[in-house]
Amino acid sequence: MKLVNEEEGFTLIEMMIVLLIISVLLLIAIPNVTKHSKSIDEKGCKAYVKMVEGQVEAYKMEKHVLPSAEDLERDGYLPNGAKCPDGSQVLIDDGIVTAPSLNRPKSNDEN
Repeated sequence: MKLVNEEEGFTLIEMMIVLLIISVLLLIAIPNVTKHSKSIDEKGCKAYVKMVEGQVEAYKMEKHVLPSAEDLERDGYLPNGAKCPDGSQVLIDDGIVTAPSLNRPKSNDEN
């Protein structure tokens, strides 16, 4: 029997270089993602408010009254405990949908 000692594969140095490159890419990418999370939450909350406004209109067309958030949840127009992506509650007052987190003035570092 003949033993073959020529195994092919990656050396330890090659593997370490690949891990170094991946680490550098992660260090570059992660701060950029976290920096934009506030604007992502804000846009998500705006979209959620628009969706709730549509549900208020649908409720009003079907029942001929302006609903509260509890009415929408009870009748299945909204899921129970639904909130904006940033965790703030959506308020409905006389058919007008607002989210307190969208009404806050922006600080200088958020611009």
